[in-house]
Amino acid sequence: MNKELLELYQQKKSEIQNRLSQFKNLQEENYFKEFLFCLLTPQSNAQKCWQAVEIINKSNSQDENKIFNILKTKTRFHKTKTSRIVEAFQTWNEIKTKLAEKNIPELRNWLAENINGYGLKEASHFLRNIGKSDNQIAILDRHILKNLKNLNVIENDKIKNKKNYFEIEAKFIEYSKNIGIPIDEIDLLWWSKENGKIFK
Repeated sequence: MNKELLELYQQKKSEIQNRLSQFKNLQEENYFKEFLFCLLTPQSNAQKCWQAVEIINKSNSQDENKIFNILKTKTRFHKTKTSRIVEAFQTWNEIKTKLAEKNIPELRNWLAENINGYGLKEASHFLRNIGKSDNQIAILDRHILKNLKNLNVIENDKIKNKKNYFEIEAKFIEYSKNIGIPIDEIDLLWWSKENGKIFK
């Protein structure tokens, strides 16, 4: 299976690295859009969530009813996510200053603990999408966990708690070092394998 993965990586490597370079070079003015996107993605279609973010951004409105009407056709749990988006507008300035933190795992953990709607996965996703993950943290969503289990890196593809998240993350980082593909790149590789394209 590793041989298969390495062959696929060679096919997709330049496209994946180009995408990660785009994340790294993202203008700070676009960070907030990525922040909202990662609030919306849990249990929802990523492309539709991004469409919702674009509409919210263009409307330039923090009105709860307007946001609710945008989300109800794009995401699941739109009522809860509406209140999280409204709160995000109010807390963004404080969050933005925190992004200067150089210790990436600590920054991720702070976001997971302090942002309504973020866990370790969403905080990792956000930092990856603004080019700050630096292969130090993992977005342990379903497609990652399934692939890690298929490769016998982990026994169980369900995360039990925070401690378990860190344990699986450490195993994923170790696996990525052993195979010679950085975890940020493996993530996009597995995503493209399942979805046919590299998104975010």
